Amino acid sequence: MGSVYKPWAFLDEYRGTGTGGISFSGEWPTLPELFRITVSRHGERNCFTVFEPGRVTLTYKEALRRIEAVARWLYSRGIRTGDKVAVTGKNSPEWAVAYLGVLFAGATVVPIDYQLRTEETDLLLKTAQAKILFVDEEKHAHYANNPGGLSDVVSLTSGVGVYIYDLDAPPADIEQAAETDIAAILFTSGTTGNPKGVMLTHRNLVADCYLAQGTPLRLYHTDVFYAILPIHHIYTMLAVFIETISVGAELVFGKKMISAIMLKELKEGRVTMLLGVPMLFNKLLAGIMRGMKAKGAVVFGILRFLMKISGAMKKTFGVNPGKKVFGAVLEKASLSTIRICISGGGPLAPSVFRTFNQMGIDFVQGYGLTETSPIIALNPVEHYKETSVGKVIPQADIKIHEPDAQGIGEIIVKGPMVMKGYYNMGTETEAVFTADGYLKTGDLGYLDGEKYLYLTGRCKNVIVTEGGKNVYPEEIENEFQLFFNEIDQILVRGYMADEKMKKEGIEALIHPNPELKNQSGQPYSASELKAMMEKIVLGVNQQLLPYQKIDRVTVLDKPMEMSSTKKIKRFTV
Repeated sequence: MGSVYKPWAFLDEYRGTGTGGISFSGEWPTLPELFRITVSRHGERNCFTVFEPGRVTLTYKEALRRIEAVARWLYSRGIRTGDKVAVTGKNSPEWAVAYLGVLFAGATVVPIDYQLRTEETDLLLKTAQAKILFVDEEKHAHYANNPGGLSDVVSLTSGVGVYIYDLDAPPADIEQAAETDIAAILFTSGTTGNPKGVMLTHRNLVADCYLAQGTPLRLYHTDVFYAILPIHHIYTMLAVFIETISVGAELVFGKKMISAIMLKELKEGRVTMLLGVPMLFNKLLAGIMRGMKAKGAVVFGILRFLMKISGAMKKTFGVNPGKKVFGAVLEKASLSTIRICISGGGPLAPSVFRTFNQMGIDFVQGYGLTETSPIIALNPVEHYKETSVGKVIPQADIKIHEPDAQGIGEIIVKGPMVMKGYYNMGTETEAVFTADGYLKTGDLGYLDGEKYLYLTGRCKNVIVTEGGKNVYPEEIENEFQLFFNEIDQILVRGYMADEKMKKEGIEALIHPNPELKNQSGQPYSASELKAMMEKIVLGVNQQLLPYQKIDRVTVLDKPMEMSSTKKIKRFTV
């Protein structure tokens, strides 16, 4: 057997030795220690970049100065180890500085989805017991005028209120968090009811960051990452933001998922690492294929033939000529500098995976969940399997719980990337772990002989949209309480809207109230009931977030089976 690839081996130089005045004592550095180590190695290199519309860049040393100033200010405002500080806003260098500034102050950061309604954000702030909020211009006025339990509200936008880059305070002896302390609390659901906050330690995040590179995924300080998906989400937070600062690469922040703007930023930023969800890659590939088809049927046929040859050569010999053969195509699509694409957050069609590789871009996919920081499986670039979600990463102990005759069962995992638990939810935490300490993922799958993981379905009700968003059916169902008279039962679930592209949609199964009568006292016809239910759904959709909207309505003529506690039996429908 060959030696195990350990991209984190360089950390030994800093473990307790004080190399360059930087050291750490744990198994893994904390996030502030990780950032200081990177600054000592790559301090003059570009760290955070944004196009506004001109290019604005902070080097690692400049970013550290701003982060330390925020930490000093937080300390001066009474923030200590274990206190909670929230950050909500669009992707930006200011967001990153706020996030790291909280950690440098020894506190716990609470990233919140900026797309949530104000009342939902209020609930999360209250649940997390946040003391200070960093917020962008869209919600700044609300919280500046209605701080509630917040002691301070800081703007992530220049020219609005107290701006983050203007913060500072005298030097202070700030107590730093330990490797096993909570670095971040991420709310995975519960914008109604009891929010569920996943507690991730410094060890969880840093270990997952480096272990994911051991698949191997070779990252370099010369790489340029692109953050276009919301950075509060664990996928972008870890796989883009934290991976970037772990190797001293550059992070280009994209603020709008608008094709023309994205393509311009990819080209101007000379991005090499593009991480996204299936929807993003589906759109990019559709644009490329349209361009190829526009050249005519004969040319398109030749290009498709060359793609198959290129893909076969990569599979057989490990050599990928696609970048040279399709250089002009990739240049036109602003993808010529891309070295690796990684898809996560939802199921990806193998055909998309295959086509990008055929064109010379190393394309891999991974698997994980918020509770695992998130990565626990990732396809190696050199030996990928198109139908697998990846090879189990080092130190992730994955088992298939109670497998059936085909070897399929619930995926369970133990390792340094597994969460500490749910915030202030002991019962829920206990329920999600097995008696011997494995986290139950709620997903069904199997492992092959080379430790590659394959998904076959989900135990949980959660729907994962094409955009990588988690949609919780119960939250949508709760919105229909207002229409109790018209609806007898409603069940919201995912359905495969496009089998080929692995695109999941959201469906509502509705059993109308059997007592409904028209003005003549007669039962409604099937078409009338269908129109009535669709009208109700249309009204509720207007109150939901874009990724939560129901796109298919099925009206049932018989009620759904219910449990003894009067809950619909989801898996009998």
